[in-house]
Amino acid sequence: MPSPRPTPAPPIRDERRRPLSSRVAARRVDLFLLLVAIAWGSSYLAAKTLTDTVGVTVILSLRFLITTLALALIWLIWKRRRAVRRELIVGVVLGLTQAAVLILETHGIAGTSATNAGLIISLVVVFTPLTESVAFRVRVPRTVFIAGVIAVVGVCLLVSGDGFAAPTLGDMLVLAAAVVRSIHVTAVSALTRGRGYSALNLTLAQSAVCAVVYTCADYQGVLQAVHSFDAGEWMGVLYLGLACSVFAFLIQTWAIQQTSASRVSLLMGTEPIWAVLIGTTIGRETLTLLGILGAALIITGTYLGLRSETRHREAPMPAA
Repeated sequence: MPSPRPTPAPPIRDERRRPLSSRVAARRVDLFLLLVAIAWGSSYLAAKTLTDTVGVTVILSLRFLITTLALALIWLIWKRRRAVRRELIVGVVLGLTQAAVLILETHGIAGTSATNAGLIISLVVVFTPLTESVAFRVRVPRTVFIAGVIAVVGVCLLVSGDGFAAPTLGDMLVLAAAVVRSIHVTAVSALTRGRGYSALNLTLAQSAVCAVVYTCADYQGVLQAVHSFDAGEWMGVLYLGLACSVFAFLIQTWAIQQTSASRVSLLMGTEPIWAVLIGTTIGRETLTLLGILGAALIITGTYLGLRSETRHREAPMPAA
């Protein structure tokens, strides 16, 4: 009886041998995520200008009321299907985590220095691979952690103009925001990937939850702001609601369904760079030599992390 033929070994995937269309699609996802990072980087200057006149909760309420109305209009124009029950539940859960991230982050920034806030919130680059590893019970490449450390060191240099002060309540709130944001990104990946959920439906549900939470927290302040805002303040709120929320959240939810949470987090880790660039140009702030070095380290860490995460995700499964 002849012996059975040996099973051929699975082909080794190579980034250069992938179909051109697949590589173009991956680069397109990365590009859109970078645009989200730019929008969020610019949100600091816009939010800082608005919070000088009204409270944090009022700004967040108006921002997400505008976001919800815009998303509802988009939903009606595109005639998207109605959200199923499970899809709606997922949207509500993600909306609560997103609301927690923004309220912790915004109040934390108001209670600490820009140096501490920029350093602590960037730790999400390190936290997300950890939460993803726990959630999916997979091993994250060591290079991803090294890349995260490099990026955090870069942020330290980038925002080291005033030095690192002793931790305050604001520091702890920003740290909590970084932890919750990493959990939120991982939850989006775990709850939506492979289930065919509509990114628009999920984003609309999340935005509606945030609008309800923030408005109920200070509805009197919201009513006062509506009657007292001038044209410039409304422009700032519209920018936060449309560019930093509608565009950003739609792209983030869609992109996480196309790639991994760690890759999304690494690309989002470039947010401090765009915040500094916008601050030095529009806000006319100064950038020291250490800041330039920090920006270079963030770019290096992001690139190394992306390369390592891509190779790990596309590696062939071991043969049985």
